[in-house]
Amino acid sequence: MKVFHTLYLKIISIENLFQAWDEFKKDKRRKKDVRFFEINLEDNLFGLHKKLKSGNYRHGKYTAFNIYDPKFRHIHKAQVRDRIVHHAIVSILEPIFDQIFIYDSYSCRLNKGTHRAVKRLSKLIRKVSKNYKQDCFVLKLDIKKFFESVDHAILLSIIKRKIKDGNLTWLLENILKSFSKERGIPIGNLTSQLFANIYLNELDQFVKQKLKVKYYIRYADDFIILDPDLKKLSKYISIITMFLRDNLNLDLHSKKIIIRKYNQGIDFLGYIVLPHHILPCTKTRNRIFKKIENKIEDFRSGKILQYSLNQSIAAYLGFLNHADSYRLTQKIKKELQFLKSD
Repeated sequence: MKVFHTLYLKIISIENLFQAWDEFKKDKRRKKDVRFFEINLEDNLFGLHKKLKSGNYRHGKYTAFNIYDPKFRHIHKAQVRDRIVHHAIVSILEPIFDQIFIYDSYSCRLNKGTHRAVKRLSKLIRKVSKNYKQDCFVLKLDIKKFFESVDHAILLSIIKRKIKDGNLTWLLENILKSFSKERGIPIGNLTSQLFANIYLNELDQFVKQKLKVKYYIRYADDFIILDPDLKKLSKYISIITMFLRDNLNLDLHSKKIIIRKYNQGIDFLGYIVLPHHILPCTKTRNRIFKKIENKIEDFRSGKILQYSLNQSIAAYLGFLNHADSYRLTQKIKKELQFLKSD
């Protein structure tokens, strides 16, 4: 395995910081804190570079808030200068670590994502079941409070296998400890997405290399194993539980251990995967229609402009386009036509 020794200077270079700014500012130019940072952009970036180079950089505090989409999440938003540092780190480290990730890891990776993960699951079900003619069972597992449970010492030890750079280790530890002393990474940091994939790549490699599982998919802390043998799947539960506890200091969510036959429908990432069909799950469908109703109400009351409404509707239609949901799509379009005729 190739080891990297001198990445820190590349990450904190003024060229990389300006490139990180360009990536960060996309779709954020109207934000007050981003506009304020941009007023003195060169001074701010050169000052950030100087602090990083001298070792005087300290990650700032977070602004915390909650979202409920589709479930409760406690988000931590870092300051603009710190988010630029996150982008600078990820731009250099992500290509390095992505090379060692398995093919069927789909969260926060280039040319991956939720829709490809769902389509991959549908393809693997068809393959394991011999085109729906034989048994195929699906084991679905979820890690309990994953982001809150990531062990800093374990994460850094994994990173150090590939990165032998003391200054970079110091910077990564600085970011980790800005959120908590020993465990947990914040939902909201760009670096947290990379840290999560690095951490759970240990699980991916164990499942693929040690357990020799052929059909396996992971998206963030949700993962699925497919096999025609129900007893084999049942045995995996205790083995994976032990591996997570002993090696990553994590636990499976005991209430989210599910084994189903493929034709019962597999609930995964907001969709239900069935033989010959992929449908939006009921909760997701209801949430989409509720959000559309709210957006239309906001538009009629003058809270948002037509452009904002169209953007939201396009996003929802985009989600439905990845499923067999012609009727739902037509229903939304009719609602929009009715709105235009008001």
